[in-house]
Amino acid sequence: MSIHPSAVISPRAQIGTDCFIGAYCIVGDEVSLGDRVRLESHCVIDGRTHIGDETQVFPFVSLGLASQDLKYKGEPSETRIGKRNKIREFVTIHRGTEGGGMLTATGDDCLIMAQAHIAHDCILGEGVIMANGATLAGHVTVADRANIGAYSGVHQFCRVGREAYIGGYSVVVKDALPFALTVGNHAKCYGLNVTGMKRRGYSKQVIDSLHHAFRLLLSSRLNTSQAVAAISEEITASTEVTELMRFIETSERGVIK
Repeated sequence: MSIHPSAVISPRAQIGTDCFIGAYCIVGDEVSLGDRVRLESHCVIDGRTHIGDETQVFPFVSLGLASQDLKYKGEPSETRIGKRNKIREFVTIHRGTEGGGMLTATGDDCLIMAQAHIAHDCILGEGVIMANGATLAGHVTVADRANIGAYSGVHQFCRVGREAYIGGYSVVVKDALPFALTVGNHAKCYGLNVTGMKRRGYSKQVIDSLHHAFRLLLSSRLNTSQAVAAISEEITASTEVTELMRFIETSERGVIK
């Protein structure tokens, strides 16, 4: 373990093995660091916050501090950061609130780039990428391996589907479809993210099926309910097509088309 003499660490904090805590870091009473966590310098970690093994936190990051939600009254909510995350400079991640499940969490292997913000009660899956300045308002859910472009904003209570790609400077006010390319202010869906699907090794059959599904959703004269019915009739069900339809059917805010 390596702890810089200028770091301020509560004696009640739990520090794993082989951690590195750099200059001027502050670690609060209820913080728990897994093994081989690195706090590079000038980091503030407070509240009931757990950081998973091998996560690297860069300078001037703030994790687990009180929510900016005016309804937050100091309830003992939590922040949980998964394993092997990279959290870059000036990122802020706030603890959960009573109104949203008491938890803000990220999965494993996420990359949160500089100046990004994850508000109270957001839940991120595994392998999520948030580019510089991307912002999640409260209660946002981001599924596995979604990519949120630089300086994009996602409205409260929205969902971002698995493998979704949100282009830079987008404003997302409804649910962003899985596997899709969604861009703009306000954001629109431009169909299947074919390049991303190929890079991640999806078969031609899966890509063709999803491409057909998105044509029915976006380019036909059918409304959303009719398009979902047509997808069920015309396309052989696969895990990905079923997931797309389920995402649409369970949307509370509506989906971006």
